[in-house]
Amino acid sequence: MAIINLYNTLTKKVEPFRPNEPGKVKMYTCGPTVYHFAHIGNLRTYIMEDILEKTLRYAGYDVIRAMNITDVGHLSSDADSGEDKMLLGAKREHKSVMEIAKFYQDAFFSDCKKLNIKKPDIVEPATNCIPEFIRMIKELVDIGYAYVAGGNVYFDTGKLDQYYVLSNQNEEELMVGAREDVEEDVNKRNKTDFVLWFTKSKFDDQELKWDSPWGMGYPGWHIECSAISIKHLGERLDIHCGGIDNVFPHHTNEIAQSEAFLGHKWCNYWFHVLHLNDTSGKMSKSKGDFLTVSLLESKGYTPLVYRMFCLQSHYRKPLQFNYEVLDNVQAAYGKLVRKAASLKRSGEPEEEKMEAFRQAFMDALANDINTSQAITVVYDVLKADMNDATKRALLAEFDTVLGLDLLKETEEEQVDNELAAYVESMLAERLAAKKEKDFAKADEIRDTLLQKGISIKDTREGTVWEKL
Repeated sequence: MAIINLYNTLTKKVEPFRPNEPGKVKMYTCGPTVYHFAHIGNLRTYIMEDILEKTLRYAGYDVIRAMNITDVGHLSSDADSGEDKMLLGAKREHKSVMEIAKFYQDAFFSDCKKLNIKKPDIVEPATNCIPEFIRMIKELVDIGYAYVAGGNVYFDTGKLDQYYVLSNQNEEELMVGAREDVEEDVNKRNKTDFVLWFTKSKFDDQELKWDSPWGMGYPGWHIECSAISIKHLGERLDIHCGGIDNVFPHHTNEIAQSEAFLGHKWCNYWFHVLHLNDTSGKMSKSKGDFLTVSLLESKGYTPLVYRMFCLQSHYRKPLQFNYEVLDNVQAAYGKLVRKAASLKRSGEPEEEKMEAFRQAFMDALANDINTSQAITVVYDVLKADMNDATKRALLAEFDTVLGLDLLKETEEEQVDNELAAYVESMLAERLAAKKEKDFAKADEIRDTLLQKGISIKDTREGTVWEKL
């Protein structure tokens, strides 16, 4: 089983990944807030998380991955202010919150399928787990890590020895007025305290509300991932993933509440993907128009071209999007797939020649998921001095991680292959007829093929055919 070296946001260094239980990985990824279409910046994160999961599986690990669906509780500001994003979506489209959630959840997984992003083993909407949220919050109140004020329940960050475990921020950077969207909450004991449960005292127009020990209300966003992860993956998580903007406050708050609740360290490794930027900076839904998979398709781009675009850059570097670069990637992807398609299907793989390429591919991925180098190995395979069967076997193996459909046949190719199989069977039958001196049947087969647009010609080397 190969050792994978990953950058750990918790320790701020690249280090060998070693799960709590040898050979088994419990992996959690923050899911979408399903109030709008995912933009391609969001999807860069999910593509790289998919690569991480498939790399771990390729290296021999048994991976179980869970993801939440935020269909309640995510406010328009991470500072626990503004309206619930789901409610905003419902108002925008004049639908119920649950109609919005169903539509955009389906749209999200449709985009993931187009991008060959594997659906996690466990997908849990927040609205399914209200009892788990309430139990966890109640325990935090009972042990003194949470308090009730102004009708809401807050986590008390003042009880922690260290709060900023993932980031280098400090309390002074959170002063009110530093950002326009941060308003002072007079109920907080500390500036960094965050809401675990909102009651009707704050949002009377909230569509989704549940009874709780603190009154009718709904959960804060941060409690979701902790409770859902603990519910499905247990008390000790191996690796938690998300976009870089989740580091603070979301993942910072997850660590605070999870470790207070459990009484021990919760997650050993944190994997964060940097932003996709456009010419105006970080890609965001709040800008109004934003790039989606459907928009790229409408402009003639295959979704997997965008996947390859992401794989040619390292996940810990900001990625600049522009159509000129995407055009270049589309051309390169087309050439790559055509080259792979030209490999003959006959023959047997030369196993002795495969190991060096497997090792090079694994070395690239083990080096903090260096997908660009992994793709270089694919090109090396295509240029190598070995038979086509060996190249096809390696490409098929590598594509279980890369997900670029390098050998997937198009509908036209499938038709061509079916036609070739039919013609070859007819030619074999014609040859048998000629050996039996049944020339009438041989001519009949020739005429039948001609009617189907197939011309045949007998040569010294055998019978050849072509489509008319």
